[in-house]
Amino acid sequence: MHLGPWSGVAFMVVYVVATVALVPGSLLTFGAGVLFGVGWGSVIVFWAATLGSLAAFLVGRYGIRDWVEQRWIAGNRQFQAIDRAIAEDGLKIVLLMRLSPLFPFNALNYMLGLTQVSIRDYLLASIGMLPGTVAYVYIGASFRDLASLFAGYGERAKSPIEWLLFILGLIATLVVTGIVTKAARSALDRIAASTPPDLP
Repeated sequence: MHLGPWSGVAFMVVYVVATVALVPGSLLTFGAGVLFGVGWGSVIVFWAATLGSLAAFLVGRYGIRDWVEQRWIAGNRQFQAIDRAIAEDGLKIVLLMRLSPLFPFNALNYMLGLTQVSIRDYLLASIGMLPGTVAYVYIGASFRDLASLFAGYGERAKSPIEWLLFILGLIATLVVTGIVTKAARSALDRIAASTPPDLP
């Protein structure tokens, strides 16, 4: 598929707006694989998701923090415990949250804007989005290749060995992503268990 040089930029703009608007990004991430392939699709989505998450984070921190605090956070011991843990080790906690599928991406961006995590640690932790990003983009690219195969068009037909390597790569990507997310979930559970409750 031949796309213009500005297609990636346009896609990123749409992705950023969708992230701030709380539109689930999974379909857009799949779409990046279909439109741009695994390599460029992963790069485009990673930077788009990073910029979108930063925009939502800043809205959460400087736009709606006081309003949310007054209505939902004040007196919420669970959030206060999370906030305290993030204040002590922000980069590690946010990185684990990015790796874990338990935290919805869009909602997490706004929630973290209400914590004490620094913008620096927040941005550095964006690397935790890479495993999931590559996995979703890879799946999107797989759909594109399969569609091309059944439709009888596209680039040079893949040999059986190339198809085998492609399928094995997809399986390996999903397995590694599963292992990483499971490890992140276990680490977060240990942190939650070791966080002392707030004093009355």
